[in-house]
Amino acid sequence: MLVLVLDLAGTFVFALSGAMAAVRHRLDIFGILVVSFAAATFGGMGRDLLIGAVPPAAIADWRYVATSALAGLLVFYWTPTARQLRAPVLIFDAAGLAFFAVSGSLKACQYGAPPIAAVLLGALTGIGGGMARDILVSEIPTVLRADLYAVAALAGAAIVVTGNLLKLPFGFVTAAGLILCFGLRFIAIRRGWQLPTARWPGEASRPLDAPDHRGSESRDVKLDEPTEK
Repeated sequence: MLVLVLDLAGTFVFALSGAMAAVRHRLDIFGILVVSFAAATFGGMGRDLLIGAVPPAAIADWRYVATSALAGLLVFYWTPTARQLRAPVLIFDAAGLAFFAVSGSLKACQYGAPPIAAVLLGALTGIGGGMARDILVSEIPTVLRADLYAVAALAGAAIVVTGNLLKLPFGFVTAAGLILCFGLRFIAIRRGWQLPTARWPGEASRPLDAPDHRGSESRDVKLDEPTEK
């Protein structure tokens, strides 16, 4: 039940980010629903296929489809309001990452995945939807070029898997994974933290720890920018 609740919570907030990306790219209502569903469920479906939990819960359980569709329709009909909720959506996005990273690693452990695999599957659950969303709207996945996104997911998943190996109390381990993942992501958003990037020859020098204004914006901030035709 806990894995289901975490999954559905993450599904809703990531579906919101997918729908906002689709609106920014002027997609019709069907396109919005497709992108919101992909953003909300791609990571979970990849995890389920890799651990043998078939058919994936995202298509076997109607609640996942209904949750992503609800988020897509909310953004479609209340786009002006959604665009004004940039800061709250960033917080929800960080929470969704934590929900998915923890639920993904928990489910992988339940299916007997080795520790390293369980950590990677937890991270995949967290970042997979965002990668699918960006690819569908022809953008380089944000997770590959900005912010402590995958790192936060890996950290949260690692806490869960380590606690499971040490037989620590289930509730404590889950809470610790959620707090660590969410905390890292939230601090990265507030302070503009990101991993170092290589400089292309001829590019103006810039300290490795300085913000990169081409990629340091969180993906949901980027969704609020107008699309140029």
